[in-house]
Amino acid sequence: MQRYFIDAPYWSDTSVTITGDDVHHISRVMRMGEGDQLTAVHPVHGPAVCKIDILSEEIVCSIIHWIEEDRELPVKVTIAAGLGKGDKLEQIVQKGTELGAFSFIPYQADRSVAKWDGKKAPKKIQRLEKIAKEAGEQSERTVIPSVSGLHSLKDITGLKETHDWCFFAHAEEARSETRRKFSDALHAIRPGDSIAVIFGPEGGFSDKEVEAFKEAGFLSIRLGPRILRMETAPLYFLSALSYVLEEA
Repeated sequence: MQRYFIDAPYWSDTSVTITGDDVHHISRVMRMGEGDQLTAVHPVHGPAVCKIDILSEEIVCSIIHWIEEDRELPVKVTIAAGLGKGDKLEQIVQKGTELGAFSFIPYQADRSVAKWDGKKAPKKIQRLEKIAKEAGEQSERTVIPSVSGLHSLKDITGLKETHDWCFFAHAEEARSETRRKFSDALHAIRPGDSIAVIFGPEGGFSDKEVEAFKEAGFLSIRLGPRILRMETAPLYFLSALSYVLEEA
């Protein structure tokens, strides 16, 4: 059943009102009509099966029943990704949302080729938020991952103060014969933990960044013996974490 995230002010005890782009999607893309059902997600109370009562410029639905489900990772994972070329950050947000990430942070890394100026950044963030919402609906999430503003190296190292675990994916770990096992780190994580993991741009991290991460207490991890693209590495991390915590 098609799912839509609806902000709290549009809910009452018995109904929900849908506005904006979702109206077009329901009426034109999904071709729903009065009497059809959909799933609306309250930001606090979660999903409910609803029936369309009025379909016009706004859509009014009556609440049929609330749904109990467990679709979220048992840990909160923040993905901080260096700015990359093209739509790579969009791919990370879309696929990362499907795999359960809790939040995303764009990072202006030393070797980021892409640059966000003051005028470009708000539009980029808005675009990423839209992608996260759509991916959350498609994957039947109960929350939409947040997308933060552009972070500096100082901002990134400050994540250590607010997260139980902080990692950075370092290509040199994949080349090392004395690497720390990724599986050891995964098996140390417990449900309820908060995790921040940092991924570099196409050129990887600079020596200055690596030193700053280590000084802040971040742990370097290897994501297999192969060197992954910047848009692939976060998906490897989330997939492995999901397997260990949800499927193993």
